[in-house]
Amino acid sequence: MLKLIFSPLMKIAIGADHAGFSLKEKLRQQLSGEGHEVVDYGTGDEASCDYPDFAQAVGRDVAAGRSDRGILVCSTGIGMAIAANKVDGVRAAPAQNEDEVHFTREHNDANVLTLGAKYLDQEHAMQLVHVFLDTQFAGGRHARRVAKIAQLEQ
Repeated sequence: MLKLIFSPLMKIAIGADHAGFSLKEKLRQQLSGEGHEVVDYGTGDEASCDYPDFAQAVGRDVAAGRSDRGILVCSTGIGMAIAANKVDGVRAAPAQNEDEVHFTREHNDANVLTLGAKYLDQEHAMQLVHVFLDTQFAGGRHARRVAKIAQLEQ
């Protein structure tokens, strides 16, 4: 079945540790094939490495506005989210279903999605990524709340 992609073309920063390497590679290839510009911050293989290094690289890229959105993959998505959220300006959220992804974008203006390779196959992960790219921030009362989150970084 053909899935129509409505995502505007974006520049996407992507990264993974060894546990997320394989899924990251599949996502990178598919996103590039759809016309997105994908900046790969590694890792480049399945050798053991430290996820905070990749979370920091992707987070800094997104926070600086060099990429529109970020995607990070580790075993559970949790460690990447914790590490990425240490970068000022990053609102990273782990998610395993479309509803979570939708609301993290619509209500929280999440700019980094973290995925758990242990729980997601390529097809489901791409569904989540498409929701992440397609969903716009609602603004309104949610903008006030996101601004309060930003104040916590001061």
